Amino acid sequence: MSVDVAPLPADPQALAEAVGAAMWSRDHATQALGMRLDAIAPGRAVLSMPVRRDMVNGHAICHGGLIFTLADSAFAYACNSYNHNTVASACHIDFLAPAREGEVLEAEAIERSLTGRTGVYDVTVRVRGGRTVALFRGKSHRLGGEVIAGLQQADGRT
Repeated sequence: MSVDVAPLPADPQALAEAVGAAMWSRDHATQALGMRLDAIAPGRAVLSMPVRRDMVNGHAICHGGLIFTLADSAFAYACNSYNHNTVASACHIDFLAPAREGEVLEAEAIERSLTGRTGVYDVTVRVRGGRTVALFRGKSHRLGGEVIAGLQQADGRT
């Protein structure tokens, strides 16, 4: 039995977009929180999330764990954009300002270093069009396998 596998996109941007779409189709947690994948490129991603009433804590501000989740999700899309299964090995966040119900948060992840199986990514979380809410730094570790299985084998890449 043979399996037809789509060829690996030669363009790194096309690959990042294909990987983003594949991850998004399985990313139920991110979708449940109302996040959107606004942009993806090799080593970069932008996700957004509206702050809903059920995301506001007892101080009438967005729960920090949800801001962390948005930043972590942007980090995940950026570090998986090369079609290598990649996970977080460490993360740190600094909360700088509150976010409030009705605001839309944007998390922009940027690759700072990628050497071997390890990467470092900075994520800035902002209120859309405004102030910075949090700064996140994530360290990634590449595992075996691919986000879209079979692409690299079909193209002879490893």
